Amino acid sequence: MRISLVVLLAWCCAPFPSAGISTLKDSKTIATGMWGGEDILLEVSRNGGEVEFDCARGHITQPLALNGHGGFDLPGTFTPEHGGPVRRDETPAPLQARYSGHVDGDSMTLTVTLEKDNIGTFTLGRGEPPNLRKCR
Repeated sequence: MRISLVVLLAWCCAPFPSAGISTLKDSKTIATGMWGGEDILLEVSRNGGEVEFDCARGHITQPLALNGHGGFDLPGTFTPEHGGPVRRDETPAPLQARYSGHVDGDSMTLTVTLEKDNIGTFTLGRGEPPNLRKCR
């Protein structure tokens, strides 16, 4: 009886990771799946992330690891798109980008920068549908 009580107390009091954070060994990563917000969709996988904007797309090129405070700063690419007809031979070159921000539970703040240009800061929710208006 005493051992069962100790096990039950240990289980009840164990720290559980926040909903939007998964633990892998000693590092924490952003939970995989869809994170959506106004003008943005982020699909997180174990190896990185695919980002869809209203008139652009991006790719985060490594696992979305968090520091001890729930923050992140990751390399990636940003490829602008445009409305109107797109030529068959038109292939826009991806630009080097930084994806930085913070996760708190199921909420994420994400800032996208190209060198010194701030593309924007977005608020995303885990499992939330995006509100995208694609430029076509």
